[in-house]
Amino acid sequence: MTSSTPSSRRAHPVAAPAAGGAAPSTWNVANALTALRLGLVPVFGWLLLHGGDQPRWRLAAFVAFAVASVTDRFDGELARRRGLVTDVGKIADPIADKALIGTALVGLSLLDELWWWVTVVVMAREIGVTALRLVVIRHGVMPASRGGKVKTLLQGVAIALYLLPEAWVPREVPAVVMGVAVVVTVVTGVDYVVRAVRLRRTSPRALAKRARRRAGA
Repeated sequence: MTSSTPSSRRAHPVAAPAAGGAAPSTWNVANALTALRLGLVPVFGWLLLHGGDQPRWRLAAFVAFAVASVTDRFDGELARRRGLVTDVGKIADPIADKALIGTALVGLSLLDELWWWVTVVVMAREIGVTALRLVVIRHGVMPASRGGKVKTLLQGVAIALYLLPEAWVPREVPAVVMGVAVVVTVVTGVDYVVRAVRLRRTSPRALAKRARRRAGA
């Protein structure tokens, strides 16, 4: 379902900024869709926990999750095609994904439909990667990788299957998809660590700092 349908901010060539090369405004439609996704997170969480395993509430939670997930697809395409990619969007987009996925995982675990260790592993990775992005932000923004987006897609599909009434989808099906998602989650988490280390070593800020040290030696 998600990116949470994977975001396409990296799937299309970036359009040239309008207004004589001026940077796009933070207040744009792509970022508005990301904000909408964040706003849908508590609505989705309430629907999931309020309804428990009642089919009509589960379907309502599924719809909220699906709508939030679809916004990720559209905000990415708009950002790329209209030259609306901003640093705020690069940071807010994965945070919105993680908030949606995290709410779903915790909710399903509270309902005893998903093992807590799965939620802990996934959330530890997501929080860790977000913190890593903030640590290295002085050296540059680290956007989501293709592997990270595949991970988010697998998580989203598994969650969507869990949200549907059990009479419609046997629980073995989402369990298998979630198992694959957990493996990809861990592997891509390690990849982000490698990328962060490389960014700290090769960013213009890091190279300039090393140059000053050599000049003063």
